[in-house]
Amino acid sequence: MDAIFFDIDETLLSERALVMLFLPQVYERLSKKLGISRGDARLKFLRELSEKRDKYEWHDWNFFFESFGLDFKYEDLLKAYPHKIRVFPDVKPTLEWLKEEGYRLGVITSGPEYQKLKLRIARLDKYFDVIVTREDVKTVKPDPKIFLYACEKLNVEPENAMMIGDNLHQDVYGAKNVGMLAVWINREGLEDYNFADFEIRSLHQLRKILGGLG
Repeated sequence: MDAIFFDIDETLLSERALVMLFLPQVYERLSKKLGISRGDARLKFLRELSEKRDKYEWHDWNFFFESFGLDFKYEDLLKAYPHKIRVFPDVKPTLEWLKEEGYRLGVITSGPEYQKLKLRIARLDKYFDVIVTREDVKTVKPDPKIFLYACEKLNVEPENAMMIGDNLHQDVYGAKNVGMLAVWINREGLEDYNFADFEIRSLHQLRKILGGLG
């Protein structure tokens, strides 16, 4: 195994606290703009999110802000509330160990360019040799193109690369479809579908997996 790729959200870090902070502001602003109740504004915004789920646009908060004519910018929210981005405690020790062991590390995200800002704010960007966003290939996971592009950037064959992510469809199916080894990080103990090559609850378990691969 030469290279290891990671998803970002709910794999390396969580933006949930930030989302819970700005969504009430979004509903309030939308309510005033459209002259409807806050509850109706919430339903309207969430319905739009639901309809775009897993499509290209779904991965970009700014798309939804712009769709409703709201003057929010996700980059500004990240900069204003950096403490709301929570890095999981197993992340930095694992990345440091992987670097020491000589693995090439990368990120594959369906998000836009602001994902790089998120990694910088979390002080994780320094660990990665390449960070591939949807902007690089104009597509999102599980499209094979984004995985193959990332492998090409690290000059590694897919069969010598591993993908770690929390989403069975985007991360696990997408990686397996191009011949990569797929690891499902199941932090919340969801039902196992025996689809991933490996299932882990913590990134610390990667040491055992990689040790077993020789």
